[in-house]
Amino acid sequence: MTLQLNGESRTFSPGIATVSELLAALDLTGKPLVVELDHEPVFPADYEQRALHDGAILEIVVIAAGG
Repeated sequence: MTLQLNGESRTFSPGIATVSELLAALDLTGKPLVVELDHEPVFPADYEQRALHDGAILEIVVIAAGG
């Protein structure tokens, strides 16, 4: 499956079917994130239910504290 991730085209295993599975594959599980799928926000409670599709556009931003 090919996804547009943060402006870059990337290919992932077809076994990655949800936002939750993608975050696990990217080693981002449990980190504070902002996720957008096809220009719509995805809330953490919905990660396991939000299905991915070939060509999906994702923006994933890791929230980091700083000054």
